[in-house]
Amino acid sequence: MTAVDGVSIDVERGQIYGIIGYSGAGKSTLVRLINGLEPVTSGSILVDDVEVTTLCSRSLRELRLGIGMIFQRFNLLRSRTVANNVGYPLEVAGVPRAERAAKVTRLLEFVGLADRAGAYPEELSGGQQQRVGIARALAGDPSILLADEATSALDPETTEEVLDLLARVNAELGVTIVVITHEMEVVTRLAHRVAVMEGGRVVEEGETYDVFTAPRTETAKRFVRTVVRALPEGDELAALRAKHDGRFFTVSFTDAGATEARVFGALARAGVDFNLVHGGVDDIQGRVYGLLTIAVRGEDAAIAQAFASVGPGVSITEAGA
Repeated sequence: MTAVDGVSIDVERGQIYGIIGYSGAGKSTLVRLINGLEPVTSGSILVDDVEVTTLCSRSLRELRLGIGMIFQRFNLLRSRTVANNVGYPLEVAGVPRAERAAKVTRLLEFVGLADRAGAYPEELSGGQQQRVGIARALAGDPSILLADEATSALDPETTEEVLDLLARVNAELGVTIVVITHEMEVVTRLAHRVAVMEGGRVVEEGETYDVFTAPRTETAKRFVRTVVRALPEGDELAALRAKHDGRFFTVSFTDAGATEARVFGALARAGVDFNLVHGGVDDIQGRVYGLLTIAVRGEDAAIAQAFASVGPGVSITEAGA
């Protein structure tokens, strides 16, 4: 059975790159190929212009020193303190004790756990354990950080904290991050580009905003629907029409300066009655994207005048027209 087949992606230095897919899509295997933990039967893998597939065991170990990894279940050593967990890679690498201690202190300060250096993993919350895992992954000054479902075991609030930390790792330390996840909120919040995998292949790839606002494949559309509500159609649209009178319009926002308030204000100034019947507005990589369905009641000329005054970044079409 082929786990990863014909995949070709290019992750630029300093980028946060998301890889999404359902269970069994090949996401985790792809990550393990990057750091040489899975053997390659064919193809080429370049990390910082180094061909991974031709490296001997010793060279692979050296390569992995520049690649940090964080895991879903944290993988901390229960018998070691927080400080000793973070310092373990440095200990294995033979870094002198004093240098090791100083670096551990800096890393724990960076992840906000300087006061928990002497604690043990079971004394920490899940979010704190993951921050220890991130500090440990950064101990070797990696140029690349691989995050395999790093927030899947966390609650929403803690997930936000970890995503904020990963964004800092990227922005302040310049570390390239590859994020493997099935959580769409993680991708829309963190990743600059995204690849969608299915059956071991990449079926769609591009800028995160583009993939989420205009998905081309059915797999990508299924993922997007978990974050961005699709416009109603068929029976759903008919049910909404039965509950609300007036003409139905769909409104999409594709510009940072566009807001639903601008549309609603234009309708109100024109003396047109309206109500929102479906949809919402989302933030994708700091850019607004919204899909709304509104029921509008008023003179056709007034409705046309209102929509004409909305301005750029907003697309309005009559539903079912």
